[in-house]
Amino acid sequence: MKLFKDALIYDGTGADAFKGDILIDEDRIVRVEECITPEEGWDVINLKGLSVSPGFIDAHSHNDWFAIKNSPQKYFEPFIRQGITSFVTGNCGLSAVGFEPQTQHVDKVGGGLFSYSDTTGVYPTVAEFFSAIDRNTPCNIAVLAGHCTARASVAGYENRPLTDAERLKMLEIMENAIKDGACGLSLGLMYEPGIYAGLDELKDVARLCEKYDRPMTVHPRACSAVSMTYPLLGRPHLLRALDELVEIASGTRMKLQYSHAIFVGRRSFRCKDELVAILHGLKDKGVDIGFDIYSELLGVSVITVVLPAWYQALSPAEKRHWFNKLKLNILIRATIILLGFGWDDIQIAYIGPGYEKYEGKSVAQIAKEMGKSCLDAYLDLCEMSDFKGRINMGPYSTPEIVSELSKDDRCLYMTDAWVEDHGIQNPAIYACFPKFLKYSLCGTGDTMPNTIRKITSAVAERFSIRERGMIKPGYYADITVFNENKLRDGNPDQEQSFGIEKVYINGIKVLDGDVLDTEAIRHSGRAMRS
Repeated sequence: MKLFKDALIYDGTGADAFKGDILIDEDRIVRVEECITPEEGWDVINLKGLSVSPGFIDAHSHNDWFAIKNSPQKYFEPFIRQGITSFVTGNCGLSAVGFEPQTQHVDKVGGGLFSYSDTTGVYPTVAEFFSAIDRNTPCNIAVLAGHCTARASVAGYENRPLTDAERLKMLEIMENAIKDGACGLSLGLMYEPGIYAGLDELKDVARLCEKYDRPMTVHPRACSAVSMTYPLLGRPHLLRALDELVEIASGTRMKLQYSHAIFVGRRSFRCKDELVAILHGLKDKGVDIGFDIYSELLGVSVITVVLPAWYQALSPAEKRHWFNKLKLNILIRATIILLGFGWDDIQIAYIGPGYEKYEGKSVAQIAKEMGKSCLDAYLDLCEMSDFKGRINMGPYSTPEIVSELSKDDRCLYMTDAWVEDHGIQNPAIYACFPKFLKYSLCGTGDTMPNTIRKITSAVAERFSIRERGMIKPGYYADITVFNENKLRDGNPDQEQSFGIEKVYINGIKVLDGDVLDTEAIRHSGRAMRS
């Protein structure tokens, strides 16, 4: 038995905190009372002056790809240090599971961002995946089945409507994933092959979610006022992308989760009020709408993110032809003006071995060093990376927007981050959740009870994750201990967490102060079947 004494307890429900004790037996909470008298042999943890909550649940993650690594510990360490014990993975249509076992397109699964590299195996089904990770990974994992993954397995990246047989096979794969315990389905409409899916196909996916009362998370076709998806002029693109989701969801009572409410480029910020109005309008029509945000103001993307599809399809010689470069230059200049976004805002995170000198620098800085135009320097960087490099870019939001959205009852919190093997990391891996807590304590975020709810029970309820997300007898002993004074006074954006004192996953102590138990996290995580 472990007895947590004299803690300020946030139980995850949104109720006010209260002073009390928590008793756990193995992996379960057995008592939560004002005062529990310890018995002989109990391990008593004195938490006077500290606060306790359920372990934090990251509502939008891609760590399914890292849970199956041969040595997954380093990919989870920074998340544990910020109090996260569980993840909802498989987002943006790019799940590591849910594909045809006999497919010839395994290389297409992952959308170019993720792949089966250095993993314990290849796991086409949710059942196989859960069997592989249960007690063999650091944190608890729930998984969404990705539309891009299932579609790629039956038709590769072909830009065409699926045949009737292909569509039925894709839907069968996704339905079986739900039956095996997937917590929902995910769309990635900005990634291949999701970008090729028409409304009828997407409505079929939505009907599956409605049938099983599971959420459909959606990375929309555009997250900016201007993109390469639609003609440049007219209605802002992120609102056009949202209009598509309205059409898909209208007339249903499905759970629709709008992924990462971001506004890429300064001229996109003006779309915030209409986006919120559209989302709340869907709620009024009976759609169970939700959205999620991170506390960061930038994001991570592939280096080709500003290149139109027609240019990427050209041969190397055609890419350098003067006419194609002129056309590209005009298009990118127009996009930059319409976005309020420039070469100074694109930071190189990774190019490849031998090009470390570019990491952490903006394209504008590198162009100056090269003595070239920004476009020419950028194209050089693309070629150096074989068009597979990685960038950090922003702004994606403002402190004011994060503050406002964080208080919305339909909002959940997440990181949308993963640990990279090389280059500059996404800052969200370090202190995304402690920053949300800091904002709450400093008065710019939601109330502390609501903030805790949005990273615990609200996520568990949204994704049908049973017996997690609350400090309650019978629930799993995922527990995060934090110091509110250190959170309030902590300095964010230092590539480290702050304010988190202890973390327990399924009753196992994995973090104590700065000390991570690297042996314990080999087997502390469980599969979370919905």
